[in-house]
Amino acid sequence: MGGGAREHAIVHALLRSPRRPEVTCAPGNAGIAGEARLLDIDADDIDGLVRAARSEGVDLVVVGPEAPLVAGLADALAAVGVRCFGPTAAGAALEGSKAFCKEVMVAAGVPTAAYRVVEDPADGIEAISSYPVVIKADGLAAGKGVVIARDESEAREALEDLLVRRRFGTERVVVEEHLDGEELSLLALCDGRSALPLASAQDYKRIFDGDRGPNTGGMGSYSPVPSVDAARAADICATVHQPVLDELAARGISFHGVLYAGLMLTPDGPKVLEFNVRFGDPETQAILPRLRSDLLDLLEASTIPGGLENAELEWALETAVTVVLASRGYPESSSSGDVITGLDEVGPDVSVTHAGTARGDAGAVVTAGGRVLSVTALGTDAAAARASAYSAADVIAFDGKQLRRDIAQRAA
Repeated sequence: MGGGAREHAIVHALLRSPRRPEVTCAPGNAGIAGEARLLDIDADDIDGLVRAARSEGVDLVVVGPEAPLVAGLADALAAVGVRCFGPTAAGAALEGSKAFCKEVMVAAGVPTAAYRVVEDPADGIEAISSYPVVIKADGLAAGKGVVIARDESEAREALEDLLVRRRFGTERVVVEEHLDGEELSLLALCDGRSALPLASAQDYKRIFDGDRGPNTGGMGSYSPVPSVDAARAADICATVHQPVLDELAARGISFHGVLYAGLMLTPDGPKVLEFNVRFGDPETQAILPRLRSDLLDLLEASTIPGGLENAELEWALETAVTVVLASRGYPESSSSGDVITGLDEVGPDVSVTHAGTARGDAGAVVTAGGRVLSVTALGTDAAAARASAYSAADVIAFDGKQLRRDIAQRAA
């Protein structure tokens, strides 16, 4: 369920299952249409998705984006007896409310930045003890509701934008201590009782090279992060993900699905920047191509309390690098209808997953959103994977194409 490159990567991985599942996707995109049957149902149409799941005889619904989970899609599916990979609305509040997420982390003893929740710009300024400072919209903002304010002027502008002009419709914000270190994404599959970490990844949020410009939904990623092997990932999961699952369980919330920790590796150890409740985008595009275990088995097991108890993951040894191609104006706006060329010139060893694409005149693939495509390549190391990914990215062309040139550069 979804229509981005993340969902396209999930479709790819599910179709690799030896169980040969039949996969449908709602609403999908031009790329997914070549691999799965599409259902013309909007992501926010909870009733329509539930009706389709029943009429199609669906055995398992895999939810890509966060908004339907926050709106209660998993609850609505459970009410009619359809299994769903994704948390209930109560669990999805970890992403739906930054304030709730911070409160749960503190209660669970999970290391995170100091913070304060405010509803007024003046209170927000009063809460700031030093700069830079992080200001976050409380609700969903498609990865764009975070501002790193370097001084009081920038902080005032961000607070006015969020609390007075009500950008993203939020009524409160989290004012948070700025953390320094290396960022890390660590996703874990959860079965209500335990968390099973996936391979580490690193995401690039800013639009321009060198982490400059505004935040986006993500301009690229790579996996694994050299400093975080399987043993360290397991240690982080035990101190970050598992306590949150336990705290939620103590509140009567059984969390099934992906718990995604956005982390900062600080001199004092890992600290959580945020939790998301679904597969990350674009991390998924870099993680799943390396997974050699059967994703379908893992997702099904996650829906059963304790179902992951004996699960073991197998990974390819290669590094994966994902480069996102965005349209003109992104992230403030986007361009649609621009013809995309070069897709048939990309080599078979490179995976191109579609996001903002559609079919135009004469069947041509055209842009239809901000982030248009993700280009992922595997290599013996980060340097080889980067070279392959950028070579393929340069073959693909459309008017106004944007991309970062420094994805995985530090790891190469």
